[in-house]
Amino acid sequence: MDTTLIFTGLIFGSIGMGYIIYGRKQANMIAFLAGICLCVFPYFISSVWMSIVLGVGLVLLPFMIRI
Repeated sequence: MDTTLIFTGLIFGSIGMGYIIYGRKQANMIAFLAGICLCVFPYFISSVWMSIVLGVGLVLLPFMIRI
């Protein structure tokens, strides 16, 4: 297992936890779901670049979709 993959999973998981807390307190479903996806997706991705691309996309998702 690559340590870069573990580190990116840790970073995106931490950001995801912040999105979950923010989404619950503000009743923002998009941020909440993006946070859950950020916490779960590192378990299923085995490529560092795919992890970075998917993670950055999920981080930016609540800013692009405003409900």
